[in-house]
Amino acid sequence: MWFVSIKEADFPLCTNFSLVTNMSFSGKYQLESQENFEPFMKAIGLPDDLIQKGKDIKSISEIEENGDNFKVTITTGTKVLANTFTIGKETELETMTGEKVKGVVSREGNKLKVCLKGIESVTELVDGNTIVNTMTLGSIVYKRTSKRV
Repeated sequence: MWFVSIKEADFPLCTNFSLVTNMSFSGKYQLESQENFEPFMKAIGLPDDLIQKGKDIKSISEIEENGDNFKVTITTGTKVLANTFTIGKETELETMTGEKVKGVVSREGNKLKVCLKGIESVTELVDGNTIVNTMTLGSIVYKRTSKRV
């Protein structure tokens, strides 16, 4: 068995060379801030009373990563949304409205991407302690920033 250690200094002529390492998403994160919550929730059809109840709740996201297998549990007050998926394989995922739809989650470095019912979701592990989830529906971009607890 061969083991090769590679670092950027080994490729001085490759100016665009960079090492890609995937950080682990595993952990518990608490919502710190969000942008465009109300317009996004209205656009996906959430009732106004639920929007008002949910806008100030600091949800907790718990992510378990085991290779390409993930379990994501988001607790917002008394509501718990849990999804399990394997990168690159079609699975049924529950949306924020409670609807179950099929989708395929992909991974690009430290980003998880999925498109469900016209909503493009990108969850990025910005550093070891911060996750940014951006959901785009048409011209509305809903951004959630959560910190590891």
